Amino acid sequence: MSRYGITVPFPAAGGLAQQKELISSLPDLGYTDAWSSESFAADGFTPLALTSVWAPKLRLGIAIAPVFTRGPALLAQTAASLAQAAPGRFVLGVGASSNVIVERWNAVAFEQPYQRVRDTVRFLRLALAGEKVTEDYETFSVKGFRLAALPPEPVPIFVAALRPGMIRLAARESDGVILNWLSAQDTAKVSQIAREINPEAEIVARLFVCPTQDTDLARQMGRRNLAAYVNVPVYKAFHQWLGRSEALAKHWELWDSGDRVGALKAIPDEVVDDLIIHGSPEECRQKIARYVDNGVTTTALAPMCPPQMTDAQAIELLSPQGV
Repeated sequence: MSRYGITVPFPAAGGLAQQKELISSLPDLGYTDAWSSESFAADGFTPLALTSVWAPKLRLGIAIAPVFTRGPALLAQTAASLAQAAPGRFVLGVGASSNVIVERWNAVAFEQPYQRVRDTVRFLRLALAGEKVTEDYETFSVKGFRLAALPPEPVPIFVAALRPGMIRLAARESDGVILNWLSAQDTAKVSQIAREINPEAEIVARLFVCPTQDTDLARQMGRRNLAAYVNVPVYKAFHQWLGRSEALAKHWELWDSGDRVGALKAIPDEVVDDLIIHGSPEECRQKIARYVDNGVTTTALAPMCPPQMTDAQAIELLSPQGV
């Protein structure tokens, strides 16, 4: 049975304090999970702390906490605190993130991302279990750290992955794989790699969904969102590996030349349609189901509301109950 989650907080619903009623409604609409993210809006943990109180039936996950922007001990402390607030309901997702978030925005060198993720997961396993950690890892050293406030139950650790090396690391070293910005067909390719190593690995996918039958509008919104990602080096490499080098070549050429308007127009319709779910609510649910058919065990919807549609309306339209 798959889990049906959604991304919190909701961007158009006001500040965090104004989202209590909306978040509290999620379980009754059939949502099972609330997944946060961490880039340039809210941090990943505060919305989940609030959600743990406002919607105590939901499982909570962060997708993801970058391994570079918090020290290992602080990351363990933060995860343990949230796990205490929501016993047995918290999933810690970690990942390398990108050079944009790590270097440009947080002034930390984005070096050896694979090794840093691996080392962080190994440290977290020990720390969250209450072990005293004194270890020289390849990318950092920890001397004599022991977590004083342990989570009441084991905390699952998931790893965000794009290409084969990190996918295999996630399947081998963690409890699940977190995916982002890929098509339903791409999911089959990624899931196969993970399941060859760990047949039981949970696979979480953040899915960008625009519930409108105005195809031109959905594509227009989708192009803007896509451009913000596919020009980041790690995501560019990801989509080259997935086979979109030819389809996105003109876009990348124009983007690199500084022609942002032309670059947006150069993203083919079929690429937008592959990576952004849009259509009627029923069509959106059918497209979401294709991801599940191709190996996703947990969906984390990220609604893209067209003009005049509120977050509350989108949440109801996309709910598994088909409101």
